[in-house]
Amino acid sequence: MFGVEFDVHMSSDGELVVIHDETIDRTSNGMGFIKDMTLEDLKQFDYGGWFSPEFRGETIPTLSEVLDIFQPTELILNIELKSDVFPYNGMVEKVLAMISKKQMEECVILSSFDHSAIQLVKKLAPQIETAALFMEVLVHPLDYIRSLPTNALHVFFPTAVRPSLKEIYEAEVPVRAFTVNEPEQAKTLKQAGVQAIFTDFPEKMASLLNNQ
Repeated sequence: MFGVEFDVHMSSDGELVVIHDETIDRTSNGMGFIKDMTLEDLKQFDYGGWFSPEFRGETIPTLSEVLDIFQPTELILNIELKSDVFPYNGMVEKVLAMISKKQMEECVILSSFDHSAIQLVKKLAPQIETAALFMEVLVHPLDYIRSLPTNALHVFFPTAVRPSLKEIYEAEVPVRAFTVNEPEQAKTLKQAGVQAIFTDFPEKMASLLNNQ
């Protein structure tokens, strides 16, 4: 099964936008925090020219626009709620409402380093799959994810092979590792029991893992 991962922030006027950073500085020809600009403000800048002349003129996409693109496909969508730096009050509710409106509840996973957001998702929409994101080495991870609760664990790839995760694998809780771009890393993670990986090179990694 293949999927796409992307991040969601919220503008000053409450619009959901798909972008990685809290600011537009790195990936546009503008500057500033997303939280301080309206959607109209954000749409004025070029988000493609920095990457390649081919994409010059691309504007920041809204979550609604992105969901419309993937709605006809069979891809799993991992939507990361980027409220771990700024709280984005009301973002969880807006994301859930958008997913419900598009009738895409069965094909999304909501993940976040903001575990309070994961708790709220489970309270408001327990049917939607969630994943707690971690960079750290975990102690008693099974107790923690059951207390949140959450369905899965998304971890920085070195963490996925630590002894403390043995109880997670034994409990058959899905573990997915990020960001895995080297074949040897992918092989090691597959042997450890990781269910899926996040990668910048999906075609290369799919070919590698399918031939194992």
